[in-house]
Amino acid sequence: MLVKSNILKNVNLLRNDFFKRNLTTLKIYRNNNNISKMDKFIFDKNDCGPMVLDALIHIKNNIDKTLSFRRSCREGICGSCAMNINGKNTLACLKPMEEKISIYPLPHMPVIRDLVTDLSTFYEQYKSIKPWLENSNKGSELYQSQKDRKKLDGMYECILCACCSTSCPSYWWNGDKYLGPAVLMQAYRWVQDSRDEISKERMEFLDDAMKLYRCKTIMNCSNTCPKGLNPGKAIGELKLKISNELH
Repeated sequence: MLVKSNILKNVNLLRNDFFKRNLTTLKIYRNNNNISKMDKFIFDKNDCGPMVLDALIHIKNNIDKTLSFRRSCREGICGSCAMNINGKNTLACLKPMEEKISIYPLPHMPVIRDLVTDLSTFYEQYKSIKPWLENSNKGSELYQSQKDRKKLDGMYECILCACCSTSCPSYWWNGDKYLGPAVLMQAYRWVQDSRDEISKERMEFLDDAMKLYRCKTIMNCSNTCPKGLNPGKAIGELKLKISNELH
């Protein structure tokens, strides 16, 4: 009787422990040597932190060490962990865990391996807008009024994670020519900077049917931005400024 009692007690403990578990299912896109598949991982959310990036790190450290993804700051500052989670581009470090999660790399980008995409074209486009201050008064501090400084709000915070650009259908089909929401918003940031002396040249460079005007104001970019910025609004204002000052 004592043995039977102990067995029942252990069974009850195991049953209680099972129901206390907080199980979650992650389906993750895998790609190695152009062979793609979806892998499923089931584990207890209590074994890792609260964000999707914590789950990915847990899987890599404890379940499958071959899983590849980018990460760095874990604070939504670097933009490294941008990916498509449950159908929306976002940062894995800012996305809370759910009961079921599906993860893919950023859409319409060449996949290097698993969740790691090739952003070479994206950064070349960013380089083309000359994302630095052009001013002949070198060697001394350049002052700016509070009013002029405020014009940069909502644009300088961009971390170039590419979530907005890779959510844009125009960028999907014309990614080699259309600059995309992220780069255009940064271009407008430099056009608006009162300390810059080549604003007109910047606008002339952007005044192009493919570079700028492929934007159809779908607003996917603003809807998906993990930092809550509004690239669609910035692009609209850039178009208006070019129309007023160049045409």
